[in-house]
Amino acid sequence: MAGFDKVVSSYEAAMEGLKDGDTIIAGGFGLCGIPEGLINEIKRKQTKKLTVVSNNCGVDDFGLGLLLHDKQIKKIIASYVGENALFEQQLLSGEIDVELTPQGTLAEKMRAGGAGIPAFYTATGYGTPVAEGKDVKEFNGRPYILEESITGEFAIVKAWKADRYGNLVFRHTAMNFNPMAATAGKITVAEVEEIVEPGELEPSQIHTPGIFVNRVIKGNFEKRIERVTTCD
Repeated sequence: MAGFDKVVSSYEAAMEGLKDGDTIIAGGFGLCGIPEGLINEIKRKQTKKLTVVSNNCGVDDFGLGLLLHDKQIKKIIASYVGENALFEQQLLSGEIDVELTPQGTLAEKMRAGGAGIPAFYTATGYGTPVAEGKDVKEFNGRPYILEESITGEFAIVKAWKADRYGNLVFRHTAMNFNPMAATAGKITVAEVEEIVEPGELEPSQIHTPGIFVNRVIKGNFEKRIERVTTCD
């Protein structure tokens, strides 16, 4: 079973094969559950002309926002701009292409891509700019628009635990987008807090089976808070 061991020892090995022009699907929500070390490795590699698919693009100096500083991103497919002033600046100046997508639709685009479903109809966005140029059909008297699914050359996700065979368990709000993203990459890389031996994870608790995962690396996480709010 040695060939099933998907653990790699370096970030360079984890992101081996990433090239200019690739599409990267990134898990996480804001700064929660993001693969921090894998993003840092993409920055170090200086890979350019990337299309990034994620709920948002981090903040100015952390997460996916780091890739904006050296203009490594050509296009972003996201649900909102968030707390990233540089993202907003590059969007308004036309330096990057931005495809804003409703949050639930974005999650379903990833899930459908991983399931081999090329497109689906949804009522979300009908009658708004989101629907412009898209096919419309009526089901049970209600109009729906056609949305194409998303896949990428790489998917990068952050998990709580993994075994050496790549089975993943996510924790709390890291379930947002990570499980869907993990299925939609031709190469899926998981950065995890803990690696255990096969058999240690309760099978019924596994969120993403190892068949979807190509590489696993143990990371060290800063877990930065996007916005701190305190009460007196």
